[in-house]
Amino acid sequence: MKDLKVVFMGTPDFSIPILEVLIENCNVIGVVTQPDKIVGRDKSISFTPIKKVAMEHNILVLQPNQIKVEYQEVIDLKPDMIVTCAYGQIIPQVLLDFPKYKCINVHASLLPNLRGGAPIHHALIDGYTKTGVTIMYMDKGMDSGDIISTMETKIEESDNLETLHDRLSRMGAELLIKTLPSIIDGTNKRIKQDEKLVTYGFNIKREEELIDFSKNKREIFNKIRGLNPVPGAYAILNNKTIKFYETKTLDDMSYSDKENGTIVKLNKDGLFIKVKDGIIVAIEIKLEGKKKMKVKDFINGNKEDLVGIVLNKGENRE
Repeated sequence: MKDLKVVFMGTPDFSIPILEVLIENCNVIGVVTQPDKIVGRDKSISFTPIKKVAMEHNILVLQPNQIKVEYQEVIDLKPDMIVTCAYGQIIPQVLLDFPKYKCINVHASLLPNLRGGAPIHHALIDGYTKTGVTIMYMDKGMDSGDIISTMETKIEESDNLETLHDRLSRMGAELLIKTLPSIIDGTNKRIKQDEKLVTYGFNIKREEELIDFSKNKREIFNKIRGLNPVPGAYAILNNKTIKFYETKTLDDMSYSDKENGTIVKLNKDGLFIKVKDGIIVAIEIKLEGKKKMKVKDFINGNKEDLVGIVLNKGENRE
């Protein structure tokens, strides 16, 4: 496959193993990624993770503001195939139709489940027991093209956004390189997606990061791990945000007379919070303006008595 001319389109860290496996096995003639960002007080320029990898390999980088109108440079490269993974823009039909072997997408779910920009977050938040990656032909819809191949993985109790993200990224690279020969020789069996089975994993909005302690403990546990480590699920404590990372659940119903969200106990084992059907124990937290820390370390440096405080009784100042 070394003579296969590929243009790769991607942006975040998740895309890196996919680009790297293409570099190892194909002729990557160009990389398309999102424009640079200006960050910080010093207004320094921040490259996308994919741009950094492309530059390390001396690969041409294109960064159109709007690929739907700025696509001619990609066509001029005359790729045999375009491979996308978490690029972040809608690909115009003219590009979908141009390459000999069409446009192929690596998506981090078992389609038609969890179409959209945050499938890994939602696999955890929505309580899925398994997920995976899909290699698909792209069409004009959002993750709605024909399926070429899939690979699945069990979602472990210990998984959070970081661990599942990294595992699926590696799986995507592995599955892509196994699937490419069947795309090139035309032996793959395209499978239409069943529209009746479609679910969505849209990008997480800020208001969705707030923990609702009236939910059951499993729903809260899933939300917290689905947003760990970024952006972090949060609550309001004394008019400041407190983010939650590592947690566990308890079936303890001895605080059933307390309001949901009440801190009922605080010790070296964690911050114990009453919820609808038991207790959420926060083991790792981040207070507004502070670093992430274990609750046992928080206790050593904080003399404030938090027991009895009801979370989310206050204004979010962030």
